[in-house]
Amino acid sequence: MSSAHPSTPSHPSHSNELIRLRRIEGQVRGVQKMIEERRYCVDILTQLSSISAALARVKERILERHLRSCARESLAGKNRDDQSEKIEEIIRLLARFRRAAGA
Repeated sequence: MSSAHPSTPSHPSHSNELIRLRRIEGQVRGVQKMIEERRYCVDILTQLSSISAALARVKERILERHLRSCARESLAGKNRDDQSEKIEEIIRLLARFRRAAGA
């Protein structure tokens, strides 16, 4: 997953999210095992709901950090083109998240 915006010294760290994603990865492996063992559907669905919620929290934290650092930096600058581009990026992000949430 490449980005049009290269990493810069002021780019926020997402190390806590890596820890959370590794935990989620373990949960996914657990669900795979549950399916292989033909466990009760409701138990599997419960675990899948937990995974979805955990992923949503990771996404929210990364978005928040992006808005507080990357976006704030662009919006505080004097370059109107950078400001407009960042506002459009935020609008697209929010629309994408809204669609993903089924709203």
